[in-house]
Amino acid sequence: MGRLFWKFFFFIMVAQMTAIIGVGIMFSFENRERNQRATDLDLSPPAVFTIRSAAATLQYGGTEALRKLIVNAERHQVYVVNENQQELLGRDVNPKLVEEARALLTTEVRRRVVEEIKASDGHTYLLFLPSPSHMNSGREPRHENPPPPPPPFSFPMMPMLVSTIASLFFAMLLAWYFSQPIRQLKSAFANAASGNLNDRLAPLMSKRSDELADLGRDFDSMTDKLRALMESQRRLLHDVSHELRSPIARLQASIGLARLQPEKTAATLERIEREGVRMDKLVGELLTLSRLEAGVTGAMEDHIRIEDLLGEIIDDARFEAESIDRHVEGQARTNVVIKGGAELLYRAIENVVRNAIKQTAIDTVVAINTLVDQEKKHVQISVIDRGPGVPEDELQLIFEPFFRSTRTQKSTHGYGLGLTIARRIVEAHGGTIRAFNRIDGGLCVNISLPYDSIDPLPSSADCSDHHA
Repeated sequence: MGRLFWKFFFFIMVAQMTAIIGVGIMFSFENRERNQRATDLDLSPPAVFTIRSAAATLQYGGTEALRKLIVNAERHQVYVVNENQQELLGRDVNPKLVEEARALLTTEVRRRVVEEIKASDGHTYLLFLPSPSHMNSGREPRHENPPPPPPPFSFPMMPMLVSTIASLFFAMLLAWYFSQPIRQLKSAFANAASGNLNDRLAPLMSKRSDELADLGRDFDSMTDKLRALMESQRRLLHDVSHELRSPIARLQASIGLARLQPEKTAATLERIEREGVRMDKLVGELLTLSRLEAGVTGAMEDHIRIEDLLGEIIDDARFEAESIDRHVEGQARTNVVIKGGAELLYRAIENVVRNAIKQTAIDTVVAINTLVDQEKKHVQISVIDRGPGVPEDELQLIFEPFFRSTRTQKSTHGYGLGLTIARRIVEAHGGTIRAFNRIDGGLCVNISLPYDSIDPLPSSADCSDHHA
């Protein structure tokens, strides 16, 4: 049992014991008050009727009429005592019973069960009716051996004992109910800290539907994401090692060739320089990706006019495409202004456009369109190529590091980081990027970005002729 169990158990037990003692004290005081209110007089409704009848008989019929009434009565033998403590029928009356009856005369509530009447013979008579429990067979009150007075204070021991045992039992159950999932969470966190992310808490808490069960499911979600992240890091390290191995091997081969064939030193140096540039480009892209994933994006306070940014990208892309018999068309007819990093956003869109230029077929056009959604305050940039497209099951994977589609991996010399960097930059600006295969062939990449302001102008068409 952990410390939390005993804390739950202790505070629940204290609360229940306090309630039990409080109820016990309340019952004790109530019993004491009830005992103090106990009387030897009959206070029942029939007694009230009998006393009133006897009082009326004495007042209007005299003592003789009352005497006959009492003698003929089989039940409710009324006692009639004058101021000299003499009973009308000569019966013995306990003086304490008379004192109790006179005391009740001062109580308005009890006044109706005790009457004091002044008769025509000049005497004042006190009329009362003893309780049946104090009448013996001779109809005389039993005060020879009065019961002992109740104790001044007493607890109902048996109910309190049963309540205490039940309280302890249920306090233990409640403490166990709360502490068990917390112990499971503690064990799972300890295993996660040691590198074991395979523990699952949802099956252990399947019957619960409280906040602790939600915490267990959140823990499972966290470990799933950690496993995916660790797997992604291992895959990234493997891919980087693989990508660096080839140029390093070529560098080593070139150096060895230069030593064996000095006459080819110039060509070998050119080869070494080319491999060095490729390695520098790869390392630069890796550093950029690392900074983006770490959230280090620099200042994001530039106000970027999409029309100007896309115009520059289209001009540069058109120049590059013409050299390899491709074409780029597009008009950025919008004054949308985005707040962010100008260099980063330029690089993201440029990566998508350059990727489209590499994939589109010879003598085909890469189209760059824009569409403004004023209701959602988003601008959509569509880049459409006429290449082989991407298999449907790879559409989301093309944005992962070092991924190359099965349709394009032999036709390109890139590292598979351009679209990954583009996605990170777009997400850093609060946008989204998605890819679709077009119905008539090729790929359409949509970049959706939130904007700050806009000057309404006509927008060009989007790539509405694609399907997901």
